[in-house]
Amino acid sequence: MSDIASRTDRVDFRATSDPALLESSDRGEAHLLSYGELYGLWERQHWAVQDIDFTQDRIDWHERIEADERYARMYGLSSFFIGEQRVAAELGPMMRAAPQEDMRIFLCTQIADEARHVAFFDRFYSEVGVLDADGLEGRLAETSEHLNPEFTVLFDEMLRARVDRLGAEPEDLETLVEAVTIYHMVVEGMLALTGQHFIIDYNEREGTLPGFVEGFTNIARDEHRHVAFGARFLRDMAREDPRYATAIQRTLGEVAPVAEGVLQPKWAPEDEDFVLFGTSVAETRAFAFKALERRMKVIGLVAAA
Repeated sequence: MSDIASRTDRVDFRATSDPALLESSDRGEAHLLSYGELYGLWERQHWAVQDIDFTQDRIDWHERIEADERYARMYGLSSFFIGEQRVAAELGPMMRAAPQEDMRIFLCTQIADEARHVAFFDRFYSEVGVLDADGLEGRLAETSEHLNPEFTVLFDEMLRARVDRLGAEPEDLETLVEAVTIYHMVVEGMLALTGQHFIIDYNEREGTLPGFVEGFTNIARDEHRHVAFGARFLRDMAREDPRYATAIQRTLGEVAPVAEGVLQPKWAPEDEDFVLFGTSVAETRAFAFKALERRMKVIGLVAAA
């Protein structure tokens, strides 16, 4: 765990003000960046997919990683590739529904980030030769076969229902609060960042896929910035009206059991001690829920220590 701890101590990660990275959040203390400050940070933290070199990654994938391990790795890769594509498509109605211009401006940067993340995975799959399919649409279709049913429920039912409602009624702030809770706190905060930390850690220990690790670390930094926006937005809304605090808690209660299922590949046994890439299911869940707990303390919905 020391490698993971050192990664979450990174200055550029902590610069986002994501409460999960700060021990002070256990006491409910955190200086959350304003929406304008988060936009400025986005400008300073740019990176380009085209700058990443996947030459060694192709060698590793085909010559150093055994077929069984390649199959096992596909669940994590597929969850991120499809997940990034799903959320990129859902952000538009959320951006239009945001009640302040500075919120909308930041969410526009997040739409650009999510598109870049899709481009990263598409280039990785293509240049490394992960799948046989040609083209982005083909690769998305082929890799989706590795997902589990809980993934579909979370993204295509729970999140999409809120986004569709916002598309029809953009003035419905309670639905926007629910959507941000699912998107920023659960999908990005619990699932994406948890998976990123453990997948990066495993590849660094094994000395595999250096180009992927470089790009995936950049994606993790983007995600921390997005989650920091979500924490700021939900704290502001919870302080504005108690019904929004109730909406956050209600939504978390609804989606948390489904999110737990997303953390486990469909082929893995129902065993919390099952170890995948050096980390047990129990450790993965503990990491995810600790991060959520810190964010909820800063938002003001869980009692601080």
